[in-house]
Amino acid sequence: MSWLEELAADAAALKSAGRLRVLREIAPEPHGRAVYHGRRYCNFSGNDYMGISGDAELRRKFYEQYAADLSTPELAQSSASSRLLTGNTPAYNRLERTLSELYNGRSALVFNSGYHTNIGVLPALARSGDLILSDKLNHASIIDGLKLADAEFRRYPHLDLEQLEKQLAAKRAAYRQVFIVTESVFSMDGDLADLRKLVELKEKYDAVLVVDEAHSVGVRGPRGTGLAAELGVAGKVDVLIGTFGKAFGSTGAYAIMEPEVREYLVNHMRSLIFTTGLPPVVLNWSDFVLRHAAEMDAERAKLKRMSDRLRAIFTAAGVKKDGDSQIVPFMVGEDRDAELMAEKFQDNGFLVFPIRPPTVPAHTSRLRFSLTAALDESDIEAVGKLL
Repeated sequence: MSWLEELAADAAALKSAGRLRVLREIAPEPHGRAVYHGRRYCNFSGNDYMGISGDAELRRKFYEQYAADLSTPELAQSSASSRLLTGNTPAYNRLERTLSELYNGRSALVFNSGYHTNIGVLPALARSGDLILSDKLNHASIIDGLKLADAEFRRYPHLDLEQLEKQLAAKRAAYRQVFIVTESVFSMDGDLADLRKLVELKEKYDAVLVVDEAHSVGVRGPRGTGLAAELGVAGKVDVLIGTFGKAFGSTGAYAIMEPEVREYLVNHMRSLIFTTGLPPVVLNWSDFVLRHAAEMDAERAKLKRMSDRLRAIFTAAGVKKDGDSQIVPFMVGEDRDAELMAEKFQDNGFLVFPIRPPTVPAHTSRLRFSLTAALDESDIEAVGKLL
């Protein structure tokens, strides 16, 4: 076969297995809705957890700040340079100061995306002679970061901290440094890492703890600072990673750390050094929504109520998977069955898609209900009527 024929054969095999991915055109709308194939749906497939991305009134208030001068550089749509050259605009410093204030004065560093962060932090910090221990269900961006690092890495069974400790006890003395990396809220199952226990282990074995809070910041903790802050251990996480692209309705990501770590990353993190900085308009929007989200306690409480209710509905239907977050999986099993179930929900006006291998392990295909505070609580009850 020719090269193109090989690619076509691969696509055909994926389609036959029910695993062919496509790029869908979906137009977001307010109130947790979206338009897909000309039809308006209740959107259960996004990550706009606090409803900020779809809040037109909030966007209006943001641009009102600049109404007197829409030509201001603060609304520029490109930085046209890396941060280490001329791309470190004043908006970066303001945003990092806001983050530092939210996290009790710790240092902050902003990146272009969560993916940029996870493929850059571990390769910068971990070197030959080090060991990285990673939860088996960590996000693909973390796995890619493991592969890019010069350090050895091992994956411990999901949330099995007993096995993690066994690895630490057996391996710690053989390595210069050991890094433990986990998500706080896992994206496919909606379950939570025991961050208090992880802090205990990192202190007991003199390890470095890296926690990705992509699905937690904005949603959990005081002023939306995440699960680690909710549990009172944020200050003991060595590198705490958050994203602007989900609950905060913007673009980019950040890490919270000690000043020495920040300085080291600025000098060694390739995905920070060798990329164009974010546009000032994006940075200013992130700063604006970060301050707004800090005051959204009522929306966080609403999101918790809706998540608990949907989880109870799925439990009654026998399709629950343990968790305690705004991500509520509807477990199905086989790929084609998940496709058919997604079609049933879509036919009834709910935008939800099948999640299939390799994103999740074989025979664990599911629908991933991702809730937003922009939904109405009656939307949750309407889902239950289909089961």
